[in-house]
Amino acid sequence: MGKLLLWAILVYVLWRVGWRLLKGVFEGMGYQAPGTAAGSARSVGLVKDPTCGTFVVPSKALTSGSGADMRFFCSEKCRTEYAAKR
Repeated sequence: MGKLLLWAILVYVLWRVGWRLLKGVFEGMGYQAPGTAAGSARSVGLVKDPTCGTFVVPSKALTSGSGADMRFFCSEKCRTEYAAKR
């Protein structure tokens, strides 16, 4: 009886590992399960601070300039240093 129980546990664990692996492969290929929100796991493009090289989220970054001359900064210190160089 003990052997049967151990085999059942082993089969269950292997099934779970295989299922998680397949799920990860499908998600990596872009598959979304029905009923999930379309934009819930979207990535955000980062921008590089020209002073220190830190990557920041554009919506959270400090800015300088406008249009094509827009620069993004991680902190007020970096923005001030950049302005002093120009």
